[in-house]
Amino acid sequence: MGEKPKYGRVEAVSDTIAITGLRLRGYHGVFDHEKRDGQEFVVDLEIELDLSSAGSTDELQKTLDYSVVVDQVAQRVTGESVDLIETLAHDLAQIVLNHPQPTAVTVTVHKPQAPVGHPVQDIAVNIRREKVQS
Repeated sequence: MGEKPKYGRVEAVSDTIAITGLRLRGYHGVFDHEKRDGQEFVVDLEIELDLSSAGSTDELQKTLDYSVVVDQVAQRVTGESVDLIETLAHDLAQIVLNHPQPTAVTVTVHKPQAPVGHPVQDIAVNIRREKVQS
């Protein structure tokens, strides 16, 4: 490979890692049959963080290992049941923000088979959470 281009000083403006369409079977909902039978949930994450160091060094430890995040999210979605996908989205945001690199995350939890009494393509909750700097 050739030499990397040099641009001088570069500041990160808005870097993200996007994880979309993570499909998992979960047991969340207010109805007994949802907790008993389960259904598919789809999770999207947009993780905000500074990727400039990772980009300039090509080192995994300078970024967020998204395979770890995906595994942790999968464990939560397939784990303990909650009534609301709002609660699930909140829990998933906390999982992401517990890592040192992210500054914010947008979580979307889709529940395409939500029992709402009418045919719908999707029901989704979308939340954005920022890490509080202490």
